[in-house]
Amino acid sequence: MEQFERIRRDRRDEGLSIRALSEKHKVHRRTVRQALVDATPPARKVPVRVAPVLGPHVATVRRWLIADQDVPPKQRHTARRVWQRLVEEEGVVVAESSVRALVGELRREIFDQSLQVKVPQTHAPAQEAEVDFGEFAAVIGGVRMKLWMFILRLSYSGKAVHIAYANQAQESFLDGHVAAFERLGGVPAGMIRARLPHPGGSARGAGA
Repeated sequence: MEQFERIRRDRRDEGLSIRALSEKHKVHRRTVRQALVDATPPARKVPVRVAPVLGPHVATVRRWLIADQDVPPKQRHTARRVWQRLVEEEGVVVAESSVRALVGELRREIFDQSLQVKVPQTHAPAQEAEVDFGEFAAVIGGVRMKLWMFILRLSYSGKAVHIAYANQAQESFLDGHVAAFERLGGVPAGMIRARLPHPGGSARGAGA
């Protein structure tokens, strides 16, 4: 990272060309271009090193290990079982230690990918809404005042109603719901969730 910063500083202060920066810092021009685009060096990729004899069978082992995620733990492949299957079913002549190393690398790869899976939230039209009732400050007539903002937001469309109140009483909280329903033209048919603890909690809608 320090080298990237020096390259960027020399470009900014001295106006050096990519070639001159490459020669001055003794790095490839590709590295200079990366530094000029982003001050943070790209993450170094660590290659999965396997015995040459295992190369054609990496995809097979990966498939076995991925399938293991859908079976009970006791039925999953151990490194020894993977080695046995490669020898018996694929005719591979390889040391068990090499297979064990490959299995370890692939399991880490599969585990990292599983952590990156994102489950999108989906909301049906006219079904759900969220309510927030928080404090904010405003200047009215030259006087700074503490007020409360009632917000009701439809989960599907994102359409929201904002109403300011002079207090955080339950009457204001309920009035905010009534006013929001009038502006939106209906009531969510499913759940209305309160994002902050407040009298009223969550309420069931009665049909939009």
